[in-house]
Amino acid sequence: MPSPPSRTRIVEAAIGLLESSGRDAVTTRAVADAAGVQPPALYRLFGDKDGLLEAVAEHGFATFLASKRVDPDPPDLIEDLRAGWDLAVEFGLAHPALYSLMYSEPTRAASPAYQAGLKILKGRIRRLAAHGRLRVDEELAAAIIHATARGAVLTWLSLPEDGRSPALLTALREAMVTAITNQEPAVRETGPAGAARALRATLPEQTVLSGAEQHLLHEWLDRLAAQD
Repeated sequence: MPSPPSRTRIVEAAIGLLESSGRDAVTTRAVADAAGVQPPALYRLFGDKDGLLEAVAEHGFATFLASKRVDPDPPDLIEDLRAGWDLAVEFGLAHPALYSLMYSEPTRAASPAYQAGLKILKGRIRRLAAHGRLRVDEELAAAIIHATARGAVLTWLSLPEDGRSPALLTALREAMVTAITNQEPAVRETGPAGAARALRATLPEQTVLSGAEQHLLHEWLDRLAAQD
């Protein structure tokens, strides 16, 4: 079996071909030549070309993950959201061919590095929700962030170079921020007690719950609100 450095060298050779000449250039023969190994080494390590491309995509997710800056308690949650979005878009623009490969197959969402990155994003969204700044469901927020970032990258790359205005990226990012966040916190006090008080105050205005359901929910909210 080739040593671990050989595996890394093969993946890096494939990425070099991908970024310089496109996906069609990533053949097992070309990658083996670029990596300085025999083709059987690729088959032993990756199974086939699809297995090699999966490894390349995983390497891309791991590289992107390593570039993420995680602040567990950012001073400004909205600026933290913007910074995370900007980082994702910058990575895509810097590695267009690799980025396209990474997101071309839905099955790659199972990638360990992708899942680790998603966990970071969900943590960012959860902090927004806990501070009353999230205006949509957390899963929808994650989908909107992903959709706008990928759309920004692919749209930018589809434009002629003289038609690429940074204002486009700014506008898409701010549309994302507006879509998923409140300008002012919906809950002034963080934590379960503050959220319970805010929800309890709005209950008389809603008509979805029956009287019995409202009574039970009031009881639960009273308990949570008394936790201070």
